[in-house]
Amino acid sequence: MSSVTIPIGISDPVNARILAVSEDRLQGFQPDPFEEIARQSGVELDVVIERIQAMLRAGTIRRVRQTLLATNLAQGALVAWQVPTDKLDAAFDYMFQQDPFSGHVVIRTTETATVGSKYRLWTTLKVPQGFSMAKHCEFLVRQTGAERFILLPAKKLFALGVGHVRRRELEPGSRADVPAEVTDVTETKLTDLEWRVLEALKREFAPEELVPNLWEARAREAGVLLAQFLEIAAEFDRRKIIGRFSTFLEHVKPVANGEPVTRYNALFHWAVPPGREIDAGREVGRHHIMTHAYWREGGPEFHNVNVMGVAHGTDKARLLAHKAAIDEHLREAGIALSYTNVFWGGRSEIKPSEISPFAYAKWCQSVGLNAARMGN
Repeated sequence: MSSVTIPIGISDPVNARILAVSEDRLQGFQPDPFEEIARQSGVELDVVIERIQAMLRAGTIRRVRQTLLATNLAQGALVAWQVPTDKLDAAFDYMFQQDPFSGHVVIRTTETATVGSKYRLWTTLKVPQGFSMAKHCEFLVRQTGAERFILLPAKKLFALGVGHVRRRELEPGSRADVPAEVTDVTETKLTDLEWRVLEALKREFAPEELVPNLWEARAREAGVLLAQFLEIAAEFDRRKIIGRFSTFLEHVKPVANGEPVTRYNALFHWAVPPGREIDAGREVGRHHIMTHAYWREGGPEFHNVNVMGVAHGTDKARLLAHKAAIDEHLREAGIALSYTNVFWGGRSEIKPSEISPFAYAKWCQSVGLNAARMGN
């Protein structure tokens, strides 16, 4: 009995249609996400599930999960670390392997020598409400030998969505007809029942869990009926703590067929006049190449940058052309740039940051860190 080989590459026409939707088009909570992917992509439901399962098993897709707007559930920041060169790789490994609350872990370089260039290690950090990001980082300093760190919490968000497949052929300067929306960083409190549902909701899926009635097993895991699970999840959506249902592609690591999704990861910095941060962020965020854009205050170490964003691509020169188009667009919008730079990503690992206060307390106990509520 012969078996049919299921294509696992992102360039396969059917996979490309699926991924163009499943990466970042399913915003909010979806009661039936695979049916919605099928509807938007025009691919039959059973084929959608079969292809996503195959790509997940092969490593083309690194995870499938419901994302959250974690900035509304836990304190978060981009963290720049100054680490001695001989300790840099070990610090990277510790952040990725030993700290569940550090998400993106990236070693970055910049072609323009600046004071900020000595900050080579960049991470994202989430610490549950009521605990201290600074004290968490001080603990990481003791574990890794880092010399300094700078917390860069987001004040506003302007773009948040990946979609590498649909961005591959974008022309520099491609942008939406209107400026990006502004997402506020707020704080949402949850009950113990809501945390149970949320933890089941956000856990990534194994290939065998990808079935048409996706949330039925997760409702059982949370100890509630399916109808109640769906009702609570929909309420999360209304309270703006749900991000999107997404298939996350592996970026630069080799996958089964050797086809990389991206080769370059660029963190763009802009310093705009105080008072123009929201205007500038909305203009940056409307550019289709941007996977992330936010208002963060870099301070004097980073020449007072206040708008940052991330873009990915397979060609460095093309990414720089996108950056040049954004710079020109900002000037045309009457927004002066006193400083700008690009921090290129090298070694990188990405994992979801844990945000549960229960998980945080348990982790603190395991590493000997005082888990008492510490404030900011």
